[in-house]
Amino acid sequence: MTRVVQADYLVVGAGAAGMAFTDALIDHSNARVALVDRRHGVGGHWLDAYPFVRLHQASAFYGVASTLLGRGQLQHRGPESGLHERADSAEICSYYSHILTDRMLESDRVEFLPNCSYLPTHQILSRVSGQLLQVPPDCRVVDARYLSPDIPANNSAPFEVADGTRVIPVGDLARIDLAPSQYVIVGSGKTASDACVWLLSHGVEAVNICWIRPREPWLLNRAVVQPDPAVFLGMAADIMEAAAAAPSLEELFLRMEDAGIMVRIDRSLTPTMAKTPTLAKWELEQLRTIEHVVRLGHVRQAETGRITLEQGSVPTAKDAVIVHCAASGLKYPPVIPIWSRTAITLQPIRAGFPCFGAALAGYVEATRDDDAEKNRLCPATPYPNSLADWALMNLLGTRASMSFNSEPDIKAWADGVAINPARLPPERDRTSELQDVLTRLKVQVPRGLAGLARLS
Repeated sequence: MTRVVQADYLVVGAGAAGMAFTDALIDHSNARVALVDRRHGVGGHWLDAYPFVRLHQASAFYGVASTLLGRGQLQHRGPESGLHERADSAEICSYYSHILTDRMLESDRVEFLPNCSYLPTHQILSRVSGQLLQVPPDCRVVDARYLSPDIPANNSAPFEVADGTRVIPVGDLARIDLAPSQYVIVGSGKTASDACVWLLSHGVEAVNICWIRPREPWLLNRAVVQPDPAVFLGMAADIMEAAAAAPSLEELFLRMEDAGIMVRIDRSLTPTMAKTPTLAKWELEQLRTIEHVVRLGHVRQAETGRITLEQGSVPTAKDAVIVHCAASGLKYPPVIPIWSRTAITLQPIRAGFPCFGAALAGYVEATRDDDAEKNRLCPATPYPNSLADWALMNLLGTRASMSFNSEPDIKAWADGVAINPARLPPERDRTSELQDVLTRLKVQVPRGLAGLARLS
């Protein structure tokens, strides 16, 4: 007999977005939630991530609204002394496991269904036993997979690999047992940067690394993306000021570079990619030591001794290890309303910061009845890829922030959760530095929004 899962909400995907939504929903309502995931546990892609990965942002900005990830401390040693701590994959997986056990299951209002797939017929299929579970027809579906990232561990290299050619996903770097004479890193984003820094920190000479970068990336200076409102909102004011004055997208990014917000690895080239993960100064210095950089487009074929690209080919060492970092970590499906007749589709709301967006959606779902009103308060924003995308994300994200912050209860909730990077302390606790930043923002935001609209 098919068991009926007793739930008001079915959250499909127990990664960062699904967990943040569920946490906020049960914190502000009496709803019952069925949480389903094809993996064996909660945490999403972190369960499969490469072993040396860390958050590229402060731990405080990640996770669920009810419970701080990490200890909220500054680093006191190492090259990032003075910046906030960043969790590694083991800490993140442990955090989500405790959230599930100690908070969600303990509430007796969340049922976790691992190793399962959701079927569009309101059924859940166990990937282990084949058992079918039924979901009540009035159970609201929450799609937490719409922007799920692809990672190298779960996706083959996006190019042809000839027999005998040694191509590995980035996670297998940590399992190398015989050093080659050359490492070839394929990819332009955060994963490729992490791989290069990891190799250099393990004694590999820069001359023994070939970095295939199809596109040049803009990156955010990690020092200005910190859980200090004067720092974070000061960065926002600088962005708005730059957007108001810049005559072009390229000039906008150059102005932000001058302001210490953006960085680029090669200052002789103008980047075209703006996914903008954060990067620390020490990482930037390390990456700049790699001089063998190939800019001939995307890889088409890898064979022993040679790599063929869109615009030519390059020789490689016969024993080269080619490291696949080329999965699309960010996804770019159409931006759709978060609340629709068929599902709640989780997407970022303010610019970036998906955990906050998902938690905000959970809070609004718990405290509002009308879907049209929810969509008005919390319009979805896209992830960026190009410079124009980045400008559009910040335009739409700032407008969205103004919208949801116009509601006193939402603003009070948002100012009380660490995962909101723009949260404000009570007025009595604001420093003179923060007051000056808020005064600047009041002046610069209207000008900056006009500039972003013109540029995007």
